[in-house]
Amino acid sequence: MSIYKRISSRISSAGFVAILTGAGVSAPSGVPTFRDPGGLWRNYRPEDLATPEAFARDPKLVWEWYELRRAGIAKCLPNAAHRVIAEWQRTRPNVTLITQNVDGLHEAAGSDDIVRLHGSLWLIRCSTGCSAERWDRTVPLPELPPRCANCGAFERPGVVWFGERLNEESLHRAATACEADVFLSIGTSSLVSPAAYLLPRAKELGAYTIEINPEATGHKSTVDLAMPESADTALSAINDLL
Repeated sequence: MSIYKRISSRISSAGFVAILTGAGVSAPSGVPTFRDPGGLWRNYRPEDLATPEAFARDPKLVWEWYELRRAGIAKCLPNAAHRVIAEWQRTRPNVTLITQNVDGLHEAAGSDDIVRLHGSLWLIRCSTGCSAERWDRTVPLPELPPRCANCGAFERPGVVWFGERLNEESLHRAATACEADVFLSIGTSSLVSPAAYLLPRAKELGAYTIEINPEATGHKSTVDLAMPESADTALSAINDLL
């Protein structure tokens, strides 16, 4: 039995499927991965700008960097991996999607129930205690930094910055997904928490664990089946057998 058939058989018989996606899922769409060589912008590293401290010092500078990212991603389209996952969510009974990506391509492909561990570039929220937030795909934004319509304070990108806590509801939903019958980790090395513990936890709870990633990761002992393949190629082949 081919490796694709083995995976499709597992998915077909599963009552609950969980999928964790990372930057490798969006790479075929042309979205640069976070650590791409040449990632410096005006001699700043991402770690220099994606922090609450950087925003407090110079919100316009931080927003200019995020506007560059938003403009680049706005030109990208979902690839086969995004489309297959969206199809599974529409047609299969219980498929939970957890993503580390902030590019919005899962949504563009049709997925609407998404656990966003790191937020979204297309979510904009107030930087103060005001609870206002909004979805806005306008590129470029008419004003930088944008202002909150409720209180007038600066708005910030709706992503999780270095040093910030992840959303508690997202963490809870991700933990619940570890109870799946089949847990797929796709396009991610899962080296950063909380993604780092999801695959081992799912394995511990009895899930059949599958890793799809072109490069080997540190999860060999917790993976039942590893496929060294790109996400779009692998998911297309698996979907053809379902």
